[in-house]
Amino acid sequence: MLIVNAEETRRLLPMAECIDVMDRAMRAASAGAVDAPKRIIAPLADGISYFIVMPGSTSGSTVYGAKVVSLHPANPASGRPAVQGFVTLFDAQTGTPVALIDGAEITRIRTAAASALAARTLARPDARSHGIFGAGAQAASHLEAMACVRSIDRVVVWARNHEKAKKFATEQSQRHGIEVTAEERPDQAAACDMVSVVTNSPKPVLKGAWLNPGAHLSLVGSHEAEHREVDTEAVSRAAVYVDSRRGALSEAGDLLIPIQEGRFSADDIVGEVGAVLAGAAPGRRDSQQITLYKSLGIVAQDLFAAEYVLRQAQSSGVGTSIAFP
Repeated sequence: MLIVNAEETRRLLPMAECIDVMDRAMRAASAGAVDAPKRIIAPLADGISYFIVMPGSTSGSTVYGAKVVSLHPANPASGRPAVQGFVTLFDAQTGTPVALIDGAEITRIRTAAASALAARTLARPDARSHGIFGAGAQAASHLEAMACVRSIDRVVVWARNHEKAKKFATEQSQRHGIEVTAEERPDQAAACDMVSVVTNSPKPVLKGAWLNPGAHLSLVGSHEAEHREVDTEAVSRAAVYVDSRRGALSEAGDLLIPIQEGRFSADDIVGEVGAVLAGAAPGRRDSQQITLYKSLGIVAQDLFAAEYVLRQAQSSGVGTSIAFP
């Protein structure tokens, strides 16, 4: 069995390549080629943390497996990752465990890559500015990912902790060589061509009234039916797309709360991104339409990303091999 650590996973799964891997994953998921039982999200005794298990298999693949991770939102304040764990892969023919791959890096990279795939599919071709709500690991990953699919020349970041936002802006400006500014007013981050919301906030931090016509919005941070990062107007103004219709209608508070209010309905979801890629659902209508991608994360993304890492590791001799059993 091969063990691939976090540093090795980062090296073997570059963002640009992961976006193309997500293209294959989301097409497969929307085509029904991925068997994915409903994931287990088990709340822990502290009231804010979770244990998550996401199993699945793909038709025609040589491996199947599961992502097994913890989610402790308070960890970043003490310098630890919010998500920790692994993706485990098994041989599809024999059931033999073949790999353990760092789950935090798979999650970090594939989440942003899937958002960038949605932006590549739905955002205006001439989108140049990127607003980011949040200043953590996913904020950095989304900045990197969106720059892979559009020629971004300006990034505006807002976070509830303005000092953290300013530090983020300085670090990312130096890293990417583009203008990144931290603003105290959230409406300034919202007034961009593309907007990524990655805050984990249980209550709206973005108002739909702030969005410009033609904007593309990525909602990533919330994954509970009672939590949402944007208000109802943001959803009602937009053409809404999801990674998984089933998942969105059971876990996405950003959509479920407007449904409960009677301002949105399940039928208003235009389609899954994988269906748009396959030509089975319509994409952006015109340059004035606001598009919205609600991300929850699906196991197809983890399995395709982990298998890619496994094949890269095998071909390059990376990772630690251990006997099993």
